[in-house]
Amino acid sequence: MSDLSDFPITKRWPAQHPDRLQLYSLATPNGVKVSIMLEEIGLPYEAHYVDFGENESHTPEFLSLNPNGKIPAILDPNGPGGKPLPLFESGAILQYLAEKSGKLLPTDPALRYETIQWVHWQMGGVGPMFGQLGFFYKFAGKEYEDKRPLERYRAESRRLLGVLNKRLEGRDWVMGNEYTIADIALLGWVRNLIGFYEARELVDFDSFGNVAKWLDRGLARPAVQRGLAIPVKA
Repeated sequence: MSDLSDFPITKRWPAQHPDRLQLYSLATPNGVKVSIMLEEIGLPYEAHYVDFGENESHTPEFLSLNPNGKIPAILDPNGPGGKPLPLFESGAILQYLAEKSGKLLPTDPALRYETIQWVHWQMGGVGPMFGQLGFFYKFAGKEYEDKRPLERYRAESRRLLGVLNKRLEGRDWVMGNEYTIADIALLGWVRNLIGFYEARELVDFDSFGNVAKWLDRGLARPAVQRGLAIPVKA
């Protein structure tokens, strides 16, 4: 069994099961990507709650694993070559876990890269744009007199929903009949947009029928339901 004691993050979040993958996260749209993925593939893991209220993602222990100070991050005691692997960035973690498990990523090379393409699309577009919309619509930004930023992110969020809606025409999932990491990358963000951000009417979400059906389909998956509630604050 790999020794994780050399990793400073285990001093703040001790591993009760050091033989299992360690997840450091919070139930945000980025964080739940990894918990959903782990629930889907059935890989044993131990989840640790990183408290934003206590600024824990910027402690020396967390920064030793992810110098960018963002969740999620993992520490896999059974990484490549049997050595521990620390990893951050949710998209990279999704791809790693898919390759490690042989699940939720097509084996055909062309389909594999097409799937990864949609994960990158979420990382570079959907996440940042939806997040900014949330800031300017629900949080501190809503007090700004200048509403041009809100309109900019509303328009871009609608454009991105339109891209996804067109992609889902005649498809159950982003890649067709096969549920993949592309769906997992997107589910939490679309759910958050109309749920936590309360922007359903703002973006006219119900006009994107394919996206709405896809979201319902995804949220009905038992592994998704479990993953959305992980980790739990102790």
